[in-house]
Amino acid sequence: MNVEELLAKAKKPSADALRLHPFYRGKIETAVKCTVHSFNDFSIWYTPGVAAPCKAIQANPELVYEYTNKWNTVAIVSDGTRVLGLGDIGPKAGLPVMEGKSLLYKYLGGVDGFPLMLDTKDPAAIINTALMLQPGLGGVNLEDISSPKCFYILDTLREKAEIPMWHDDQQGTATVTLSGLMNALKVVGKKKQDVKIAFIGAGASNIAVSRLIFRWGVDPAKCYLVDINGILGKHRKDYEMRKAEFKDAWKYCNITNEDAREGGIPEALEGVDVAICFSQSGPGVVLPEWVRTMAKDPIIFACANPVPEIWPWEAKEAGAAVIATGRSDFPNQVNNSLGFPGIFRGTLDVRARTITDEMCFAAAQALADHVGDKLAADHLLPNMDDWEVFPREAAAVAMKAQEQGLARITMTYEEELENAKRIIKRSRDLTEMMMEEHFIAEPPAEEEQHHVDMAAAQPAH
Repeated sequence: MNVEELLAKAKKPSADALRLHPFYRGKIETAVKCTVHSFNDFSIWYTPGVAAPCKAIQANPELVYEYTNKWNTVAIVSDGTRVLGLGDIGPKAGLPVMEGKSLLYKYLGGVDGFPLMLDTKDPAAIINTALMLQPGLGGVNLEDISSPKCFYILDTLREKAEIPMWHDDQQGTATVTLSGLMNALKVVGKKKQDVKIAFIGAGASNIAVSRLIFRWGVDPAKCYLVDINGILGKHRKDYEMRKAEFKDAWKYCNITNEDAREGGIPEALEGVDVAICFSQSGPGVVLPEWVRTMAKDPIIFACANPVPEIWPWEAKEAGAAVIATGRSDFPNQVNNSLGFPGIFRGTLDVRARTITDEMCFAAAQALADHVGDKLAADHLLPNMDDWEVFPREAAAVAMKAQEQGLARITMTYEEELENAKRIIKRSRDLTEMMMEEHFIAEPPAEEEQHHVDMAAAQPAH
């Protein structure tokens, strides 16, 4: 494909999204999961019969996991202040993303996720809302909340909550990126303790990504983080003056950049092995001439959405050995969608109280290992349609939760693998059945839609 064809392909998902979102008017709905043979059944599912399970739960609160859907329910909580690469677009404009997240939870992980958009930017209000919702939830997925408050919100909730609190832009992004890095280093034959990494963007995603990668064994002193004002380091007086507010950024000013580099993205990229980019939507954020200054066989993760910081073909022409993006229409998608459905499946199935870094390491390793002998420069990670990776992640996470003493339920790896397969397959089969039976309608072809739109635009006579 030439550049024009590649650009046209890259723009098509946005055009299709504008056509299909109003056709379906939402991507998820509530469905009945119990039998209703006659109206007499409502005396079991509702009053008077429902009083019996209510009393049982009152006597033993843990039974709520057995008698209700709490065991499988996750709220996706967002204030819409940092949506994709679009910034602060507000809770209403962020709703399509959270609905999409709910779809992925159900289809890929068999988890009942639902969006909960909050009309507040106050961290205390977000924290209090999440804590008050706990009785009816198995977990909370924080999403698209701006930095630096997202760090405080997550840390506070993990400390106070009795159910797992997860910020996918931090923990999910970090887990899948680490998994991709594990395999990318195998492809180019480099070791984690030797590599230099430039993290382009120092928001929620890259702070979390770098933290997990450093805990994995990459030396932070050899690495560089770059924000809108340049490379982080001890010279950054803006962070030193506000270190109580930006404690994570100031910490990285002190543990990274041992050679005291100053400047911006081009200076950070010079001589490094890996560029991990979670910054602003591109293209043109990272230029090909900067890629040429990197070390031999450079690795580029250009993960801004909806458009990567540099187009993959530009990075390849500039000498990149491995290129990944956050998009599903290019090879090597490094996207949270490969992580959170399986991670939450395993977490919920053993009723883990939280999700630790060690559980994320287990998921990352399971994701990387699943590629097996198919590992290549253009195939770092499984595709989302390789659905069996999600049960394997779930089983790995469930085992680590038990090992760390965080699980309320005990099961073997094989038991959780089969359990997760069954739940996830049911979700996929249910979707397939509804499509076959036309409960989910096929959208009109683009040509048909054009004629419908033209007819609707004609003035009435």
